[in-house]
Amino acid sequence: MRNSKPVLIDNNPGRSAQTFGIARELGTEVDLIHEPSVGVVGNKGDSQCYLGVQTKVEVIQETLRQKIGYGIDQIRMRLIQPEYTIATSDGMRNGTKEMRYSLIGREVTHDSVCEHLSASGLEGIIAVVACDKPPVGTLAAILEHNRPAIIMSDGAIHPGLDSVTNEKIDIISGFQVAGSEDEDMKKRIACEACPGFGSCAGMFTYNTMQTFFGVLGMEPLHMVSPPSDDVRRIEQFPKELVGYLCSLIENQITPRDIVNRDSIRNAMITSMAIGGSTNVLLHAPEIARAAGYINFFEDIMSPEEFNYLSHDVVPVLVNARPFGNYSMIDIDAKGGVQVIVRELLNAGLLNGETLTCTGETLAQQVDRLNPPIPDGTVIYTVKTPYKNTGGLRILGGNLSTEHTAVLKLAGVEGGLENNVFNGKAKVFDAESSLLDTLKNKPHTFKDHDMVIVRYEGPSGAPGMPEMLDSTSRITTLCRQQGIVVGLMTDGRFSGGSVGLVIGHVGPEAALGGEIGLIEDGDTIIVDLNTNQINCIELSDTSIFNKRKLAWEKTVKSNGGVHPSLGVVDTRLLNRMRHSSVSAKFGAGMHPNRDLWISEPRNPGETSFIPSNKFRDSTPI
Repeated sequence: MRNSKPVLIDNNPGRSAQTFGIARELGTEVDLIHEPSVGVVGNKGDSQCYLGVQTKVEVIQETLRQKIGYGIDQIRMRLIQPEYTIATSDGMRNGTKEMRYSLIGREVTHDSVCEHLSASGLEGIIAVVACDKPPVGTLAAILEHNRPAIIMSDGAIHPGLDSVTNEKIDIISGFQVAGSEDEDMKKRIACEACPGFGSCAGMFTYNTMQTFFGVLGMEPLHMVSPPSDDVRRIEQFPKELVGYLCSLIENQITPRDIVNRDSIRNAMITSMAIGGSTNVLLHAPEIARAAGYINFFEDIMSPEEFNYLSHDVVPVLVNARPFGNYSMIDIDAKGGVQVIVRELLNAGLLNGETLTCTGETLAQQVDRLNPPIPDGTVIYTVKTPYKNTGGLRILGGNLSTEHTAVLKLAGVEGGLENNVFNGKAKVFDAESSLLDTLKNKPHTFKDHDMVIVRYEGPSGAPGMPEMLDSTSRITTLCRQQGIVVGLMTDGRFSGGSVGLVIGHVGPEAALGGEIGLIEDGDTIIVDLNTNQINCIELSDTSIFNKRKLAWEKTVKSNGGVHPSLGVVDTRLLNRMRHSSVSAKFGAGMHPNRDLWISEPRNPGETSFIPSNKFRDSTPI
């Protein structure tokens, strides 16, 4: 292959010394240290999500090592040692102040992978990813580095089994019983919900993003859905990954050749079709930015088109947790995500001409895999879907002037009359305050309350923590009392959250957003006919100006920050507070809040327009 970058290791004995030593220890030819480098990276953390990663990395590394050399079927490259990133367990931290580090973990992963790829001059990369934030950080770094690369998800954990009820359970089950007074039952669920290892098995954020990666073209489709302990991930996939990578290197196909406007749009449409996590609307803009696009909602898909597609064109095809009954394990047993992708392709919803990491187009890859037809219980057809409309909706209005608020419509369990929710605000300036009230004063919540949780945004918390503990307790409360309680926040949610919950409200309260001006008892209207969330009182200019002036006075008297902001006691939290961009741009960390783009590129629109041959709809 032709070297695209200067060889990092030359004949200087100082630079060569350790490299010769590493080559000997790894069992490769020492003379290959002067060739371009290739290696494996993996995501690690302190939860079961990551326990399966290292084994796969080691097997792939050995497979790659055997491919390195001067033989006829070998490649002449320098093998480097595997590198791992770190991450925080969402499950163990949800509802605690440590949860602030979860989304920050995406940024830390990005930085660490970027340092490794750039400093090592990697010309070929295989990444094994787990959970949901580290994979996005890994992909973002890979896109900026833009050298041949391929990703494999580590796979999902198997659901647990309740030994008393014989029902399948998972980590979401644990959060949903947190408010129960049955201590024996709570301990039983906690002990039985997460057997083995792997990432969350429901259609939560992990599987949303791994499906996203597959459709995007950066991961072979058949590697998305098998569980973490599936023998294919050890016995079959490593050889395939190495083969695909060698082909990418030989043909000089880079991530930006694969990740473009149409492939990102394909991935977004598929996210709607699987009832995916709201977090996809934080991660997709970050992936688009890393791929060179300045503004996701201008360059890739506008909020108007997103809502049109989700409401009028794209149905939900899976009966999956948290809104359904099944897991990714069940989807894999019925043929995998490739079944879903073929359905969407055949209906006219995806552009099949986009390039993938296998060297094939998306359509060619699906044809080769030849998946079975949908079973009709776990995976449904586009013609007769599980839900008629897509799972996500973007909302504007006077509480979301940045048009960033997102509702997981697939998870709404009630409260909408003619697609409208009319409620009264119940305001909390921190999630901890809400959790305290839910635990100790649950009777204070009334039917059609709209809980407002603010100062939990990217800058305010800082770190934009997800609120699985809060949403799960509210869901349980509503089911027990037969009431509807909504929740609106400038923070975010777990992919396992259900209910009338709206996140990513922007501008966030910490930066003067309208959500910071709401008072107890205000009328909050969520209108899905117009896709708006409005506070009626703030529509009155005199009330708005009075409250805004009072807010600004409070901030000024407190040294320029609102006193309700979360405590900053580490350099990393301080960096997030002062550099985080809004949810509109992915809530990442950028100097001076100016979104940084490496080698910006034009959207490059094609003639393909997603449509559903089973519906009459008018493209916008």
